[in-house]
Amino acid sequence: MPGDSNTRILGAILAFCLASSSMVAVAAAQDAPAATEEKRPRVRELGLSPGILSPGPWNAITDVEGVRVGHQTLISNGTEGGNGKEDEPVIRTGVTAILPHGGDIFREPVPAAVWVGNGFGKAAGFLQVQELGELESPIVLTNTLSVGRAVEAVVSWTISQPGHEQVRSVNAVVGETNDGYLNDIRGMHVSSEDVIAAIETASSGRVAEGNVGAGTGTRAFSFKGGIGTASRKLPATLGGFTVGALVQTNFDGVLQIDGVPVGEILGRYAYRNHVSTAEEKKLSEEASASRFFESADGSCMIVLATDAPILARNLERLAKRGILGLARTGGFMSNGSGDFVIAFSTYQGQGEDSSNDKKFEILDNSAVSPLFLAAVEAVEEAIYNSLLQAATTSGPDGRRVEAISIDRLRDIFSNHRR
Repeated sequence: MPGDSNTRILGAILAFCLASSSMVAVAAAQDAPAATEEKRPRVRELGLSPGILSPGPWNAITDVEGVRVGHQTLISNGTEGGNGKEDEPVIRTGVTAILPHGGDIFREPVPAAVWVGNGFGKAAGFLQVQELGELESPIVLTNTLSVGRAVEAVVSWTISQPGHEQVRSVNAVVGETNDGYLNDIRGMHVSSEDVIAAIETASSGRVAEGNVGAGTGTRAFSFKGGIGTASRKLPATLGGFTVGALVQTNFDGVLQIDGVPVGEILGRYAYRNHVSTAEEKKLSEEASASRFFESADGSCMIVLATDAPILARNLERLAKRGILGLARTGGFMSNGSGDFVIAFSTYQGQGEDSSNDKKFEILDNSAVSPLFLAAVEAVEEAIYNSLLQAATTSGPDGRRVEAISIDRLRDIFSNHRR
């Protein structure tokens, strides 16, 4: 009947409105656009080409064959502005999972290594990776207070896989940055289901960036930060290998983009109020941004993947170069910054030897330098993409972090003939 039809329609509208006011968990598909307020460009779409090496087809960590990325994004407007009840938190957080391949990671671990730039952070599982030189679980990124939940979830997911009925030890690898400025971090809203969803929805191809997954509530260089990725494909004469990077940016410094001192030009950089002139201080106060310039603390998680035939020793050397990529952008690893790098190789060897171990045609030390350059450039560009793809975000108590202005960047780069 017409009346029943209208009732159903009104009911559907009401249900939609109620759902819109509650927390939304979004599994960000890799072929979907980044979660931004408007279409925002990646750094190469601004006409810049950082470095000298060329990116892979996706310009993402997934250009390394087999690598997969999944996001679970948690958003609730709650009491945005701080005028509501305690049981209506503002949630801006999530989970990002990186898988080295689509098979049984526990039974088919990959060579891996870790490097700590500055250790003010919570990196679970790094010690065993350092000791054994291999990765046996997905790499999960989340917020600081959800590391424990993420470890439990990765363990539960691993032991539930077919053929793992007798598994009694799992080295879950989890990293974090603190999104407590924009997110109700004390509420620990990330669930085991969220972590598992990020793992199980991981895919190859395009990677969503900016306000997604573990980057939903982060900030960098006093602007909105987030997830970013990039890659470099070596020419055949240098081995033809690929290096990909994925970053979770939540740190400060003096922003440079492709050598241009953007942070200084925009008047937003660490310790600004301590070193600027009286007139510059007045301008920063008028911009309501001065609160960002009193500290350089924060963190950056960096994941590097390559298909090059290298093992833990040279993967550790590769991980060290990831920090150089961070430095190129103007980060300097402050006292309160947790800057961690984990690097792995997806190279599977060629056949088997008499002991049934895979043969690895390991690169000579003299052949890994191009990989080092690729890692530096990929991390650098991934950080730029994390900033450019992020959208302005508000949080609890009226807090708000602006996305970096694309129009201002265009003007700056034009003036510097980029």
